[in-house]
Amino acid sequence: MTRAPAALPPAGLPGLDPAWSRLVAFTDADGTQRTVHLLDGADAVREATGAEPVGVLLAVHGNPTWSYLWRSLLLPAAAAGWRLVALDQLDMGFSERTGTRRRLERRIDDLGRLTDHLGIATTPVDDGGVPVVTIGHDWGGVVSSGWAGRHRGALAGVVLLNTAVHQPEGASLPAILVPFTTRGLHTAATTTTDAFMRATMGTARRPLRPGVADAYLAPYRCASRRVGVGAFVADIPVTPGHPSAPALDEVAAGLSAIGADRVPSLLVWGPGDPVFRQRYLHDLRTRLPHGDVQLFEGTGHLLVEDVDAERGVAGTVVRWLERLGASASAPTPGPAGETERAPLWSALRERAQDDAVAVAQLRVGAPAEVLTWRELATRVDDLAEGLAASGVRRGDRVALLVPPGPDLSALFSACLRLGAVVVVADAGLGVKGLTRAVSSADPAVVIGIERALLAARVLGWPGRRVLAGPSAGARRRALGDVDLLADLEARGRARRTAPGHVPLPEPSASDQGAVLFTSGSTGPAKGVVHTHATLQALRDAAAETCGLGPGGSLVAAFAPFAILAPLLGATCSVPETDVTKPDTLTAAALARAVAAVAPDDDAAPPVVFASPAALRRVVATAGEVDPAGGAALARVRLLLSAGAPVSTELLAEAGDVLPRAECRTPYGMTEGLLVAQTNLTERQAAGSGEGVLVGSPLPGTRVATSALDASGRATGPLVEGAEAPTGEIVVRSPLMKDHYDQLWDVQRESVRDTPGAEGEAGWHRTGDVGHLDAAGRVWVEGRLAHVITTSAGPVTPVGPEQRTEALAGVLRAAVVGVGPVGTQQPVVVVESEGAAVPAGPAPLELLDAVRAAAGTPVPVAAVLVVDELPTDVRHRSKIDRTKVAAWADQVLRGEVRAERTGW
Repeated sequence: MTRAPAALPPAGLPGLDPAWSRLVAFTDADGTQRTVHLLDGADAVREATGAEPVGVLLAVHGNPTWSYLWRSLLLPAAAAGWRLVALDQLDMGFSERTGTRRRLERRIDDLGRLTDHLGIATTPVDDGGVPVVTIGHDWGGVVSSGWAGRHRGALAGVVLLNTAVHQPEGASLPAILVPFTTRGLHTAATTTTDAFMRATMGTARRPLRPGVADAYLAPYRCASRRVGVGAFVADIPVTPGHPSAPALDEVAAGLSAIGADRVPSLLVWGPGDPVFRQRYLHDLRTRLPHGDVQLFEGTGHLLVEDVDAERGVAGTVVRWLERLGASASAPTPGPAGETERAPLWSALRERAQDDAVAVAQLRVGAPAEVLTWRELATRVDDLAEGLAASGVRRGDRVALLVPPGPDLSALFSACLRLGAVVVVADAGLGVKGLTRAVSSADPAVVIGIERALLAARVLGWPGRRVLAGPSAGARRRALGDVDLLADLEARGRARRTAPGHVPLPEPSASDQGAVLFTSGSTGPAKGVVHTHATLQALRDAAAETCGLGPGGSLVAAFAPFAILAPLLGATCSVPETDVTKPDTLTAAALARAVAAVAPDDDAAPPVVFASPAALRRVVATAGEVDPAGGAALARVRLLLSAGAPVSTELLAEAGDVLPRAECRTPYGMTEGLLVAQTNLTERQAAGSGEGVLVGSPLPGTRVATSALDASGRATGPLVEGAEAPTGEIVVRSPLMKDHYDQLWDVQRESVRDTPGAEGEAGWHRTGDVGHLDAAGRVWVEGRLAHVITTSAGPVTPVGPEQRTEALAGVLRAAVVGVGPVGTQQPVVVVESEGAAVPAGPAPLELLDAVRAAAGTPVPVAAVLVVDELPTDVRHRSKIDRTKVAAWADQVLRGEVRAERTGW
């Protein structure tokens, strides 16, 4: 092996200040002096803060990178008082080429000897020593974790980026590594050529900035400089007998001990990594069960390069470091409401001997599928026991990919009763969104219909698979190894009725109950974690506001409420419609669903819950309803519509179809499904205003706004009560989410500058913008992400859109901003009624009319006409303003023709 001295990096590498570099000599285990190159942020801390560092951030790179990986972290860490020390491991980067083989054990020892020489971790924190947080990526995660396990007295925290400390027995090596570890190819691919280096650069999910790839390659320009790269690959303990396997086992055990002692930890992960897949993240989460997790969707192995520093790894890590000191003295989060509530299955238990219908799922051309309360209660008990017998434990996640109906109702309640965490990611997210959601939730079991399990197998979703519903022939064979729901149920029944059976222990109110995914209309769908307590609060709020309970009935054309009805003790009817396409619900189908629970005028009047897209279709097909159907629709006492903005006009038209129904529009979000509500009469009296009236907050709910600055960011103090100004809507509610799943930094932002940041539960920044009127009612003016930042100040989109939509011939409108933040120009994109106006730039008459109606403080720059505006996948109602804005920007730049949208 070739030897070469350490050296300083060449000047001019993008983002790397030569002043940060040092060469440091230390003595290794053989008594030989070795020299490493490292980046040291000590002086940067003193310059930024005027004080000595509050802690050391010990950063270790992987293979085949070098300390350059951490360049974007040095200055932000210094500003927070943390000294970054990022070394180039020996035989790597610009450190010495030793001419020796350095396996994992030796690399951990080298790092310990280097920190001893630097005076890092030589004094325990309890004795006044400076705290150390380790951070590592790839192989650096293993080496830094090994160091952490041996320096517990100085350890304040552990941060890991895409790495692994354990190779599951029998698991194959990631496919991308196979060519580089194959005998006969290894040396040629890792050392003789730079193929491995370039393959690593190729894992970036977005083009690297100019000069960055060359900077990573700079220390490895010839084969003699790449010997350490090849040695690292050869040191992967693929088999138990590998020389480094014992050292890796020690690291894994040490990390588990760190987790058991609840040492603060943060896992920062790029889900698109072809090397460190979901199974490695799962293993790390198991070892660090109390740790924080931040997934960056759309990133891969080089996630540091895939997102910008402030929003990405550097910003997240520094914000986490800043919370370390605060969390030590932070109060324990208190409940958002003090009410002690009944368990989620209490209504079902009370009706367990009732032979009345509990759930009815109507089907096209076939009899309805029906469960009585007695049958539902029995199925819930059998399924809970069956899941437990199959190995599902309290806290395990179970993904339910089953359409609303008897199976879903039974499964949802069974999981809650067992204490399993239900993962609900509906097919309305689309294949890509559903794959992202299920994979990130990492369920132990996936229970789904045939179509869902075929996707699960083809797309590699995690979890054991259980088939609910029919499957036969080639499609059944294509499912592979799956369990059957019927078998699971039978197994549970046998266990439940066995002599000496001990009932399952009941989960507590603080246990996680469900992970519900947002619609993804303003970015990747986010997993929202609700506890039993927040779900109980939701159930009770729905019972109070809708008057639903035992003896009542609900027609659920909106999936979340199909699973809520049995928890209320109310009968649920699911109409013949495709839940992935809410706009397929016809008035006749709705009438049949109403008749299933209210067959005559003597029956209890039902409640209907439908999305705006479903309502539009119901209104459009109302003329096709026969007299019996019309009579059924006239029995509805309450119509609820939510999930997307509902116009007063649509609500009034729906009221004509359901002539005796009070028409209400609840306001909420996946994070807190019921926040406020209003009705048609109140909306008609209030008029359009500057936004959409969503009503008065529910009892026990507080609503405030945080005013916007010139850049459109909500930075103002919280203002509650009447006439709170336009700003981000901030809510505190007993039914608000517990947290976002594996999105630590997103969760932090969602309670920023609220009492929730100090530990008070129930607070949430909604991402909606709006105001409160003199009566304390909430008006929504759009989404924070869609605010137009003009030179005259922020402009919210809903008011100008409503005024534009009032013009003759305009069906829908989207008002978006084009240009730099702070000087954006409003652009209006309209969908004309019946395509009366051809797609393209608006005719002069329409342009003038829109400019006059919009009423924006800065004149509308352009009006464009499209055949159809893009909407979200789930609700088919929310206009995708982000997509519209990007397209409008391209049109105004002359990059695309206005006649072609390409939605």
